[in-house]
Amino acid sequence: MPSADRSPLRNSLSRTGELSIEMTRWPSVTESDGEAAFSGRLMALFGATPYFRQNPENLLALDSHGTPARQNVLALVRGKGRRCLVLAGHFDTVSIANYSSLVSLACEPEALTKALIDELTAKTRNPAEDKALTDLVSGDFLAGRGLLDMKSGLAAGIAALERFVELADAPGNLLFVATPDEENRSRGMRALRDALPAIAEKFDIDIIGGINLDASGDDGDGEEGRAVYLGSVGKFSPFAFVAGRPTHAGYAFDGVSAHLISAEIMRAMETNSTLCDEAHGEISPAPVCLEAKDVRHGYEVTTPAHVWLSFNWLTHRRTPEDVLSEFQVLAASAMRTALDAQERNAKAFFERQGSGRAERHEGQILTYAELYELAVSHGGEAAASRLKALDQSLASGEDPLSITRQIVAATLTEAGLEGPLVIVGFSTLHYPRVHLDSAGDQGTIFERNIMAAAETCANRHGTSIKAKQFFAGISDMSFFGHRPAAGQTELLSGNTPCSAFTDKAPDGLLSYPVVNIGPWGRDYHQKWERVHMPYTFEVLPDVIYEAAIACLADGD
Repeated sequence: MPSADRSPLRNSLSRTGELSIEMTRWPSVTESDGEAAFSGRLMALFGATPYFRQNPENLLALDSHGTPARQNVLALVRGKGRRCLVLAGHFDTVSIANYSSLVSLACEPEALTKALIDELTAKTRNPAEDKALTDLVSGDFLAGRGLLDMKSGLAAGIAALERFVELADAPGNLLFVATPDEENRSRGMRALRDALPAIAEKFDIDIIGGINLDASGDDGDGEEGRAVYLGSVGKFSPFAFVAGRPTHAGYAFDGVSAHLISAEIMRAMETNSTLCDEAHGEISPAPVCLEAKDVRHGYEVTTPAHVWLSFNWLTHRRTPEDVLSEFQVLAASAMRTALDAQERNAKAFFERQGSGRAERHEGQILTYAELYELAVSHGGEAAASRLKALDQSLASGEDPLSITRQIVAATLTEAGLEGPLVIVGFSTLHYPRVHLDSAGDQGTIFERNIMAAAETCANRHGTSIKAKQFFAGISDMSFFGHRPAAGQTELLSGNTPCSAFTDKAPDGLLSYPVVNIGPWGRDYHQKWERVHMPYTFEVLPDVIYEAAIACLADGD
């Protein structure tokens, strides 16, 4: 923790940069040994400070998942009363493989920045590389895997916590939390969420709100990146598993083309702006396809029996029921369009050939929950046992689309159904849409205090900080302070084939307003990932600290 002979504000600013670089040097790629080791390093960092040497009971590491165990790190600084604000961020990062020849420097910010400048200077550059070189040469940006996403956010939270320690009569309590696995399934945050009621009881605190510390991107001058996010988008991954009727390529109209059906679903879904939500004056991104492939192994002169599609659909207001029903209607319409087109083509072909007859096919569309019921009805408990065993055998895998595809194919086999048909459901973990509007008056007060603090800091630093409605990236914010509705949980569980990608939230969860205040930079997850240092190392820790004080003091 900082020494008393330095200005708390000045110390926190320099401290943020130091901590950002130090923690970036601790590699922590999701599912790696480094991710498992990170919590121990962070515990040691906190444990060496005077405050936690004197109050070791306020420093905890809680198992989340995996072997060796990934852990959540919790550091509580006490003030007066029971009111408590939570600062939370993740420490896992995406892979370092895309650094190629510079992979050994991926977690060494200063050395990597210099190496990237040298590499970019020596090559013919595209516009994105030109921007990266300009940024890095300016001295305002620093590169490194996880520096932007999101160890500099963690560092700013720690710097704010250190300032809070120095208060003689702190107005409440501040709990800092660092979690693993955000880049995969948010298992760290979900484990924390489930444990938080007992933790609050143990520490005798009343959690009144939270600040998520995740990073955002801005390709401009930073005006959009300097922001307080009042909510986060919801993420759905609807899939369409298309079953046709295979036929030899020389006799195309003897079967039903699964590819033709899937192509019509793709055309109806891909970047369809009518499927974008609008809420609070902001529009959600258009849906896009993340995977499209036929399900077979090896070459055949036969049309595929099955084609798989999985989409990414981000929402501002749609519920799970809305998404599933709309996608089901869309897929049914697309299938009808495809079958009608095939019938027209068959009629034209047979007329030219002078023989043969076009067959009209009626398609069927099922949700995965409906398909599963048919499979158990057809195959009995033996089928249910086989599907459960398959689910368990695949649960530890890290490719949700492949896992879901395999389970759906097996369920279709157990049901004994043939095409043409389309099965729809969800292929990955659902990230709920969250926003302060769901917190009512409590959310309104929280927003007022946060934005007042942001305005104070913006004026102090001669910059701007705006309120934005929805954080556009998928983040732990979806599970931070959010208590899912039971009915939605049941629908999602029934239509998500792999149980490992469902959120089994227990009863009695805490609910409180949450915003996101984090660093900004460019190209996160990419080779040129870089953080904007003046804002992140100087302004951000000040905003977090002032926001925490404003929220906690409001209850005095």
